[in-house]
Amino acid sequence: MRDDTVDGTTPTVRLAGGTPLRSTLDVADPDEWLALDADVREAAWYDLRFQPGWEHQAPLPVDLNQADESRLALALCHRDGRIRQEAVVQSTRYPGLLPLIVIRCADWVGPVRESARYLLCELLDAGCAVDLAPLILRVGRRARGAFGVDALEKVLRRASRERLAVLFAAPERTVRRFAYRLAVDSRSLRPHELARAAAQDEDTVVQDLCATAALAALCDEEAYEDVLPLLLAAGNPRTRSAGVTALRRAGRSESAEPFLGDRSALVRACARYVVRQAGKDPAAWYRERCTASADPELPPGAVIGLAECGERADAGLLWALLPHRAAGVRARAVAGLRALDCADMERLRPLLDDPAAGVVRETAVALLPTAHELPADWLLERTSSERQRHIRLAAFRLLDAQGGVVALKAAVGLLRDPDVRLRSWAGQSVQRWHPPADVRRYGAEVGELLDRSRHLFSDHALRLRKWEAGVDG
Repeated sequence: MRDDTVDGTTPTVRLAGGTPLRSTLDVADPDEWLALDADVREAAWYDLRFQPGWEHQAPLPVDLNQADESRLALALCHRDGRIRQEAVVQSTRYPGLLPLIVIRCADWVGPVRESARYLLCELLDAGCAVDLAPLILRVGRRARGAFGVDALEKVLRRASRERLAVLFAAPERTVRRFAYRLAVDSRSLRPHELARAAAQDEDTVVQDLCATAALAALCDEEAYEDVLPLLLAAGNPRTRSAGVTALRRAGRSESAEPFLGDRSALVRACARYVVRQAGKDPAAWYRERCTASADPELPPGAVIGLAECGERADAGLLWALLPHRAAGVRARAVAGLRALDCADMERLRPLLDDPAAGVVRETAVALLPTAHELPADWLLERTSSERQRHIRLAAFRLLDAQGGVVALKAAVGLLRDPDVRLRSWAGQSVQRWHPPADVRRYGAEVGELLDRSRHLFSDHALRLRKWEAGVDG
C-alpha cells in the first residue's frame, strides 16, 4: 500500500475518514487491494472481541446505502460476513470497487461468496477483465478462487486480439502465461507470432508453450521460413533448442551443425541429436574444430562439446587449448578435462594465476578433488590482498578443502580482506572450523588464530573450540 502520511495514519484509517479511494490506493496494483482487505480486519485476526482502530474513530453507518465509496470499500473487507454481504449488494453504485468484489468471490462465507460471484458475472466485460486479470489470477490461487479465473477466461475468449495483446506485455509472468495459453487454445496467433513471443519473452513457461505451439501449427515447408529463423536466433536457449530440433522435421539437418558449438549445453545436445539422425558423427566435427588450436574464432561451446561426446583420448586436443588467447576457450578446456577425468594437478596449477576469473574458477573446481596435494604455502601466497579477487577466492576454496590448520590460517587471514563477500565467507569458515579427529593437540599457533577471530564467537564457544584443539587457556 502507499506510504503512510506524515501523521502516521494507515490507508485504512484514511479511507474511514473519507479520503477518496484513488488518492489512498494505487488501484492498478493487486497487492494494494489484497493488503487493504487484510488490514481492515487487522485486530480481528487474533481476537474477535476487539475492533480494529478505524472502527473506533469512524464506525460504519448503520445503513450502508448512505456509505460513500471509501466507507463501502471498508465494509467489503469487514470482519462481519453480514456486513460484507450487504456491502456487495450496495457496491453496484461504485464500479471502482470491482477489485474487492473479485476478492469476495473467494470469501470463506458462502452467501458473501455467491453474491459476489453473481455480481462479477454481471459486471465483468473485456475492458475491465484486462485490468483485473492480475488480481483475479492472484486470488485464483486461493482455495475458493477458481471461479474468478473461469469467469476471466470466458470473457477473454470473446475479446479482440488488441485486448489480449495488452496481457502479452504484462509485467506479471502469470498473466502472460494465462494470456498465451488462451491464444494457443483459440489459435488466435499465427505461427510466426508465437515464434516471436517464444524468442522475446523472458519466462521459460511462455517460451516452451509458444515454441511448441508454433512448431505444431506448421504444415508445409514454406511456413518454416517464417518460424525457424526466429527460433534459431532467439537469445534464450530453450527456444533455440526447439528450433534446432525442428530442423530435422524440416529436412534441414545440415543447418544444425553450427549449433554444435552453441554456448548452451541444451542447444548443443539437441544439435548432436539432429546431426546423428542425419548419419553424421558430432565428435568428428568437434575434433576438426579443436584441432585448430590457434583459431581466434574457435567457439568455446565447441571445446566443451568435445568433452561432452568425446573420449579420454581427446584430452590431448584440450590440453593444446590451454594457452589459447580467448578466456572462454581456456575455461571450457579446463572444464572439458575435468569432465573427461583427465585433470592433472601439476599441469593445471599455473592456471590459478590466470587473469580471467572464469578460467581460475574452472581450475579451482577441477583441482578440488586433489586439493590436499597442493602446497599450502603456495596457496597462502595467493590469498594476499595484492592478488586479484578471483585468485584469492580460488586459493581460499582449495585451502578450505584441505582443512586443518592451513584452512583456519587462510580464513583468519582473509577476515580483513578488502572484499566484503570474501570476508563474510572467511568468517563462516572460521565459525565452522573444527580440528580433525586424528589430531589430538595443536600448538600455540591455533590458539593465536582463534584469539584473532574471537569476535566471531561467544566466550563459551571460543573456550570450547580451544578445548577441542587441545590449546591451553
